[in-house]
Amino acid sequence: QVQLVESGGGLVQAGGSLRLSCAASGRTFSRYATGWFRQASGKEREFVSAISWSGQYTYYADTVKGRFTISRDNAKNTVYLQLNSLKPEDTAIYYCAARYGGSTTDERAWDYWGQGTQVTVSS
Repeated sequence: QVQLVESGGGLVQAGGSLRLSCAASGRTFSRYATGWFRQASGKEREFVSAISWSGQYTYYADTVKGRFTISRDNAKNTVYLQLNSLKPEDTAIYYCAARYGGSTTDERAWDYWGQGTQVTVSS
């Protein structure tokens, strides 16, 4: 089992920045790919970004490419998502997910999920 806890969400003005953290406990987290998904009110959950277990490979949705940066510190069992140049349409609950193996944009393939952290961007 892997337990994931997100933090770092909040209210920010458009153009601002936030850094989300996903702290993991349980099995050898360093062997798990980790991803971020988000779900806006009334919409389906969507892929945002993912990082391989080594940190060598990163993936981004087109909507966040160039604005968000994913990284990980395996010594701290933590994955980060830096959110820059935030837009009101980035408002959502952001979820951290982990899976043993490679990354994928398909949320059904991810095994472990956190409870989410709310990000609200005001215009």
